[in-house]
Amino acid sequence: MNKSTTALAVLISLGLWQPIVASAAGFIDDSDGMLDMSQYLSENRYGFLPVPVVITEPAVGYGGGLFGLFLHETADSEASKNRTDGRAIPPAITAFGSGATQNGTWFVGGGHRHTWNNDSIRYLVGLGYANVNIDLYSGDIAGFESGKGISTQTTGYGGMQKLSFRVADTPFFLGGSQVYANMKVTADNKLINRTFQRVLGEESSTSGVGLLMEYDTTDNFFYPHSGLSATAEYQFFSSFLGGDYRYDMLVIDGKYFQPLSADFTLALAGNYQSLTNHDSHLPPMVRPYISLRGISRYRYQGDYVGTVQTQLAWQMTPRWVLQGFVGAGSAENNADEIFQTAEVAWGGGFRYLIAREYGLHTGIDVAFSDDEQAVYFNVGAGL
Repeated sequence: MNKSTTALAVLISLGLWQPIVASAAGFIDDSDGMLDMSQYLSENRYGFLPVPVVITEPAVGYGGGLFGLFLHETADSEASKNRTDGRAIPPAITAFGSGATQNGTWFVGGGHRHTWNNDSIRYLVGLGYANVNIDLYSGDIAGFESGKGISTQTTGYGGMQKLSFRVADTPFFLGGSQVYANMKVTADNKLINRTFQRVLGEESSTSGVGLLMEYDTTDNFFYPHSGLSATAEYQFFSSFLGGDYRYDMLVIDGKYFQPLSADFTLALAGNYQSLTNHDSHLPPMVRPYISLRGISRYRYQGDYVGTVQTQLAWQMTPRWVLQGFVGAGSAENNADEIFQTAEVAWGGGFRYLIAREYGLHTGIDVAFSDDEQAVYFNVGAGL
């Protein structure tokens, strides 16, 4: 759900460039005469937001694809429209699609999110299959310590699910998670490829379960303007669960949104990941990596990874938002060395309120770092 398009791209993809057709189909909001898909998404059983995926991720090259984003009204979301505290419950969300890039990477997958009992129960599930061609720069297998990227191909399938329950009438949730992936890893370099086959085998699996805690006071699921969202998850991966590797993963993630005025909102975000109690050799893509707009995925990996970001959003008009951001990340193999050095990325972008009833925004970010630059098409804030 983090790849999307502008309102103009949505119009083109649907062929709704003529205002008369758009109005007749319910794509014009009567309150302001602007493009809006709320009515189409809520009243059309098969209505969906087409999400053209324009990929400029430096790690895999240029490419594209298409996802469909379906919003299904539920008893929770309908009832929340009459709430006086301003915290609307999002509808059930389903997304699926596929894409490919110029370096041969391709993927297909989808997911679903649902809530029950006045948002007291939350469930998330995702499944996918991918062929990822990517340069990796770190790992525990010979060849990674030279500082040069190793051209690799990872092919496989996997899935995840999370279930959490609200604690009484508080913003706290407790629950569990489950993850499984089966993959085959190869390298262009024949020597390194033989090492992969000897150490990792022809194919291998990772399987884990986790404990999940969440705190959420944000005012909107798609594009918050106030509140705090924080999660902590500890996952155990083991052969006992059907995998081939033993390791533990801790992920702590937080986002805080503070309105500075009627038109400006400041967002702060942080993420910490640690890989512990692990086997001597793991598939390269298992390791945590710095995830920031403007930095290639898997470019910087380590057993301990931390990122911090800040973003300022300016509500130029009721529909258009302009935002700027800056972030820093560090990846190390020793916990006490984290943020002794850091990679910095920055940029800016805009969002358009494409579905006012849901607070759903789409738009573009342009991001830079010392050696890279990229364009991101996003749904939501992008943090």
